Amino acid sequence: MCPSADIAAATLRGDPSSEPASYEAAAAELERLVAAMEGGQLPLDQLLDSYRRGADLLAFCRSRLKAVEDQVRVLDEGQLVPWRDT
Repeated sequence: MCPSADIAAATLRGDPSSEPASYEAAAAELERLVAAMEGGQLPLDQLLDSYRRGADLLAFCRSRLKAVEDQVRVLDEGQLVPWRDT
C-alpha cells in the first residue's frame, strides 16, 4: 500500500461519521484526506469514502466558522467590523 493510501486508511479506521473534536482537528483531517486523494493511489471505494468524509468535514468547518461569525456580530452590536491587526 502506498503512503497516501496508508494515510487515508488510518483516517477512515475510526468512525467516519464521528464529529471532530474541534475546527482544527477537522481541518487537519481534511488536509490529510485531500493529500491522500490527490496522490492518486487510493482504491475507488476508499476514494469515494474519503470524498464523503471530506464533504462532512468541510460542512463541519463551515458551520463552525459561521457560528464564530454570528458571535462576532453579536459582540459588535450587529455590525461585522473588519479585522484590524493592532
